[in-house]
Amino acid sequence: MELLIYLDGKFVSESEAKISVFDHGFLYGDGVFEGIRAYDGKVFRLREHIDRLYDSAKAINLEIPLSKEEFERIIIETLRRNNLRDAYIRPIVSRGIGDLGLDPRKCKKPTVIVITKPWGKLYGDLYSKGLKAITVAIRRNSFDALPPNIKSLNYLNNVLAKIEANVKGGDEAIFLDRNGYISEGSGDNIFVVKKSKITTPPTINNLRGITRDVVIEIINRLGIPFSEANLGLYDLYTADEVFVTGTAAEVAPIVEIDGRIIGDGKPGKITKRIMEEFEKVTKTEGTPIYE
Repeated sequence: MELLIYLDGKFVSESEAKISVFDHGFLYGDGVFEGIRAYDGKVFRLREHIDRLYDSAKAINLEIPLSKEEFERIIIETLRRNNLRDAYIRPIVSRGIGDLGLDPRKCKKPTVIVITKPWGKLYGDLYSKGLKAITVAIRRNSFDALPPNIKSLNYLNNVLAKIEANVKGGDEAIFLDRNGYISEGSGDNIFVVKKSKITTPPTINNLRGITRDVVIEIINRLGIPFSEANLGLYDLYTADEVFVTGTAAEVAPIVEIDGRIIGDGKPGKITKRIMEEFEKVTKTEGTPIYE
């Protein structure tokens, strides 16, 4: 049986969920989105994701035609109609139907979509084995061109990085910014462990991840020394542990980067502790789907 998609006020089947070829989201990547997770009947950090969606929209001067509370109710209702408890949720707001010109003023009404799908572990058994990462030649979008903190529908930069990692045999890509500092993965934030201290890049050159924030809360609660600082390739190659965080990826260990073995080549002790604590948080927090 097909899942139902929310599309501009209606719930339609997957095969019937269609947008116009003149939608600016399709033509130009002109829109914003979020990735949200539901765990065992609860939506994790729903308000934080909605806040970020609206911030992204504001940054591109796109007015979402719903209140935050209305959007949250639509997400919950979409999950209910699909009888989902463990799911990946993709709310999307595009500029809407315009013409073949760039001018957003031609788009009179935004397109609002909510997709929900059953979801498990993105990386399968690699959570216990560890991922291989590749630093890619393509640089992360510059914050003064297309800021990475706008979670826009224009994800070609990320797609190109993933293509390069695939070609080079990596499970994940690692971006550098235009200054050569570590930015992020193709879809996740990066943390480095060295001498029991954890460091992550500042968010001027990478997405302000919701999972990143949760992990920082866990790090502080555990009393592990932590800082935000610019990092270079040397810091990755000589790290004791490296892990990435993201809504889809959750917390995933990196055990090899550009052919360099990280630590002893296995997920590290601190990384595994944070993975365990993150799982506990997702089991206890969240907005209930079913009352």
